Amino acid sequence: MLVYKILRADEWAALQQAGETAGAPVDVADGYVHLSTAEQAPGTAAKHFAGADGLMLLTLEASRLAPLRWEVSRGGQEFPHLYGPLRLADVQRAVPLPRGPEGHDFTGLL
Repeated sequence: MLVYKILRADEWAALQQAGETAGAPVDVADGYVHLSTAEQAPGTAAKHFAGADGLMLLTLEASRLAPLRWEVSRGGQEFPHLYGPLRLADVQRAVPLPRGPEGHDFTGLL
């Protein structure tokens, strides 16, 4: 199963340079890296990245991430949470996440 992480340009650059990251400031504060399923990613973008440009959408294979836990979060849905560093080696694909007139455009990306 594929899961997704949205990063700002500086967070993506830091991951590329260091090879791993504890995530964005909210991830560090919460103690895990917030991830989303394909169905959840557009809502995550709308809630946490509205109006932001320069985002990257990372695709990851859930079975390769450890320790990964599915926990109830926004709207009672179970979200994937990575309780460890996000490693560049686990990123299957990283693509720019464009912003359209009605929010971020995930067409063909998920």
